[in-house]
Amino acid sequence: MKNILVTGLPGTGKTTLIKQVLNNLDIEKIGFYTEEIREKGERVGFKIVTFSGKEVILSHKDYATPYRVSKYYVSIENLEKIAVKEIEKGISKKNCLIVIDEIGKMELISERFKKVVIYAFESPNKVLATVMYKPEPFCDILKKREDTKIFILDKTNFGIIKDNLVKQLTDKIK
Repeated sequence: MKNILVTGLPGTGKTTLIKQVLNNLDIEKIGFYTEEIREKGERVGFKIVTFSGKEVILSHKDYATPYRVSKYYVSIENLEKIAVKEIEKGISKKNCLIVIDEIGKMELISERFKKVVIYAFESPNKVLATVMYKPEPFCDILKKREDTKIFILDKTNFGIIKDNLVKQLTDKIK
């Protein structure tokens, strides 16, 4: 399978898994991952961190945008300016791994994001992405692709999936 999706309930460690897998791969990685923004021990938002060293706020509870998911206001501008551009950069390169963490409710507000994700999955490059666990029409299409393998992460199988991903991605990129 060319594309790999990691899914699981919130809090199972999808982003942690992706970061640990990538630390074990000696290949060019292009894309992004998301991290929590914490203030005084409380999660107040999320940021996008790229492998080229850029960081921007994806969402924050005190943001002023018209887009909201739960208690967080989402910056579609930052998502498109940074995350979409990184994915486009990955699509245009040869022999790299495109990393998309994550394909979730906040990111799916952007039509540009959805389009570039499809282009990435159809590109010659490998894609490693995390995707929301709950049924959602766009995500369900990705999960059903014939060129895509899905790993369902839970608290008990982290190590097994990590080893499996490292092996599969090492074999595929060579």
